[in-house]
Amino acid sequence: MNKLPSSADKSALTSRRTFLSQSAGVAAMMAATSMSSTIATAQPATTATPVRLPDGTFPGDFIWGAATAAYQIEGAASEDGRKPCVWDTFSRLPGTTKNGDTGEVACDHYHRFAEDVKLMASLGIKHYRFSIAWPRIIPDGRGAVNDKGVDFYSRLVDTLLAQGITPHATLFHWDSPQALEDLYGSWRSRQMATDFADYCTQVVKRLGDRITNWMTINEIFCFTYLGYGVGQRPQHAPGTIVKSRQEVLQTVHHALLAHGLGCQAIRAATPKPAQVALVVNFDAYIPVIETPENIEAAKRAFVAEEHNGTVLVPALTGQYNALAIEKLGPDAPKVQAGDMEIIGQPLDVLGFNIYTGSYVKAADNARGYEVLPLPKEYPQMIMPWLNFIPESLYWGVRMVSEALGKKDLPIVISENGCASNDEVTADGHVYDLSRVMYMRSYLRNAQRAVAEGYPLKGYFHWSLMDNFEWSWGYTRRFGITHVDYATQQRLPKESFHWYQQVIAANRIL
Repeated sequence: MNKLPSSADKSALTSRRTFLSQSAGVAAMMAATSMSSTIATAQPATTATPVRLPDGTFPGDFIWGAATAAYQIEGAASEDGRKPCVWDTFSRLPGTTKNGDTGEVACDHYHRFAEDVKLMASLGIKHYRFSIAWPRIIPDGRGAVNDKGVDFYSRLVDTLLAQGITPHATLFHWDSPQALEDLYGSWRSRQMATDFADYCTQVVKRLGDRITNWMTINEIFCFTYLGYGVGQRPQHAPGTIVKSRQEVLQTVHHALLAHGLGCQAIRAATPKPAQVALVVNFDAYIPVIETPENIEAAKRAFVAEEHNGTVLVPALTGQYNALAIEKLGPDAPKVQAGDMEIIGQPLDVLGFNIYTGSYVKAADNARGYEVLPLPKEYPQMIMPWLNFIPESLYWGVRMVSEALGKKDLPIVISENGCASNDEVTADGHVYDLSRVMYMRSYLRNAQRAVAEGYPLKGYFHWSLMDNFEWSWGYTRRFGITHVDYATQQRLPKESFHWYQQVIAANRIL
């Protein structure tokens, strides 16, 4: 496994999706035997109604899709009026990305989107999740709209619809305008939430006649907890060094506020009925043995661990986890009157980005559970955080119903996938069998959730194609399509062909 850039050496095992694995000490602060708050306490058991499905099959209306993000694939970083985002700036700093890689060209999707949509059509997906770049639409983050930026997404959407593919647009996937970072520190300021809502309004007014599936923000954890570092540079943009943990938690609050205001803006601006979602990479906890006491332990962990308690819980309930706020003490975010009502806007769909998880068991301690460490030899894909735990998908979906009581909230898997060492053979094939194994295993758990009656409605694979993997640059490939970055040639991998057949059969193969 390659080494992280030197600036991140000390945090090689801390990543955008594994804060949970290093949070046992925080969890101890945030849980107690007696949980009086309905927010902090796992909800009473709910009974899902099983669905009659032949083995390995999915309902006829199950959504099959693939996902990408603007900065990771578009390129054209300085074209047609786009101005820099924080990742443009951050990735140019020495030691922030592998090999000094940036998203300046990426997959050149900006110029090759028609070819890429044909690729989607050949895959057989009827749904595509992509993100819209804020600095391409409003280059200064606020103020004038860039018509050329809007036109790119308009042409992309028209091309998708012509192929019978439904667009699902994420309005923010980490690429905040550098202008707002320079102006007021972006997510450190409440003003960011207002400017985000204004940006949402402008996008939806212009594209809402054709896009009716909106996702406000992707993975708040990754641009807050991982974008701001106390006393040292963090792994992700904007890469801001702050003096206290409270400043980090305040960025989380501002992002949640932006989500809530964004929901309101979308619903006010849309010319057609639209569905609004939030995408969260919330932490999944798996009972190490499926006994009643261990399932109860998983429910307690789900609501008590910090990441879920400060992102998922407030988004779905309009209140922070009570014990999280109490135990964070002076590090807790400052909340103004009316904030939580805005944050807790009702959702039409919850997007669940799921890659890995943690095993728990019941324990005779104040928390009522113990998060179990994984042995050194535990199976792992080629990322330091990507432990192979396919049950995490099932238990994450189930816990939204059982631990938070949101049994009627539709869920889509908005991201799921893995990196692997993909090599093109002499005869022009990529036999990424480890990815096929990963996808098959996770989809079996998706099918279990559906068959048991939990409201899982769809699956978007991450990712349609290899792309810029943030601080890992181009050294990690998550796509089911191989990209030769020198020539921009697309080559479907074995996983592409496998997924193609799964979609066609509507069953696991």
